[in-house]
Amino acid sequence: MADLTVSVVSADQEIWSGTASMVVARTTEGEIGILPGHEPVLAILASGEVRLTVAGGGSVRAKADDGFLSVEHDTVTIVARSAELVEG
Repeated sequence: MADLTVSVVSADQEIWSGTASMVVARTTEGEIGILPGHEPVLAILASGEVRLTVAGGGSVRAKADDGFLSVEHDTVTIVARSAELVEG
């Protein structure tokens, strides 16, 4: 199965980038899950947690406040007004 190329960016820096097998984010319409092969989408982020299942195992969590999520050709870009990695 293919992987997603993911970038999580805040207003002033890149928080995380790499490959993931799944991305789950909170939007103004509810939670959205992204897997490889997902149709293109542009969604408005709500404040909350972004969960990434890293390719090869493991996970990354980030807190993101306001912004948008874009998916196109297995590339996921999350741009938030403020974002930071969550420990644990």
